[in-house]
Amino acid sequence: MRVKITIEMGKDGEFHSVNKKVEEMNPKELILYATAMCASITMKGILDKEHIVPKSAEIEMSGVLDTEQVMAKSIYRSFNILYRIECSTLSEQSKIGRAVNLTTEKYCGTLQMLRRIAPLSHEVSIVSIETEGY
Repeated sequence: MRVKITIEMGKDGEFHSVNKKVEEMNPKELILYATAMCASITMKGILDKEHIVPKSAEIEMSGVLDTEQVMAKSIYRSFNILYRIECSTLSEQSKIGRAVNLTTEKYCGTLQMLRRIAPLSHEVSIVSIETEGY
């Protein structure tokens, strides 16, 4: 069974759950939510140092359980994190890509912990909406 949580950056620059309220999440979903939030905080910290604020950002964290339904004994067999980010320029696009890679591969401690539990894959979609020099 695939479990998925999506968070997105609000107008306040903070990330919020899209799927459901945190209070309504079961423990398996909370693991995914905490991981997505850790990734968002880490990525935002890196981008703040570069003075970059994306136009929009969404992080989808999913995991495949070894059971057909969520149960106490369910164990994650794999994880995937998907970043969807919209920025202003091509130069921002490359800096955001670097921030995402550093977040995923090095600095997000929760992602590093999940790698010890099961395989973790990631996908990145970064789109710049304005052209430079025209």
